[in-house]
Amino acid sequence: MGFGDLKSASGLKVLNDFMSDRSYIEGYVPSQADVAVFEVLSAPPPADLCHALRWFNHIKSYQNQKNSLPGVKKPLGQYGPAGVADTTSGSAPTADDDDDDDDIDLFGSDNEEDAEAARLKEQRLAEYAAKKLQIGCVVEDDKVGTDILEEHITAFEDFVQSMDVAAFNKI
Repeated sequence: MGFGDLKSASGLKVLNDFMSDRSYIEGYVPSQADVAVFEVLSAPPPADLCHALRWFNHIKSYQNQKNSLPGVKKPLGQYGPAGVADTTSGSAPTADDDDDDDDIDLFGSDNEEDAEAARLKEQRLAEYAAKKLQIGCVVEDDKVGTDILEEHITAFEDFVQSMDVAAFNKI
């Protein structure tokens, strides 16, 4: 599998042919596979390769969200049509690739990823907290009882999980 050298015209042609009946490299939503191939391209494909250019512009629109796209990045040679070898610089397998010692990082340099994941989690929790359904109102007991109001609010089961009265103030 592979696209060949994506920095050459022949590699871009393979990518264009591959994208002629697909929207994404893998699956039906943008994923890390799209990010991996996108990052290899140094510039948009030429206009005559319309399928590759369409895909490039679409994935470019996800630039701010590329770290949150689903999937796991694999080596570039694992994407693309079968029977085409990946010859992108630096991706050709060598005899040293079989050495498993490189897979273990004894010095913990993955802290950057952990910090990024923690920051993303904090951001999502803050967005969630900002979107919680909170309603403030003043109720005159002579016109509407709090029991009737609670019944009407909790009728929206899809939006209201519980109802708590924070304070009663007499007017």
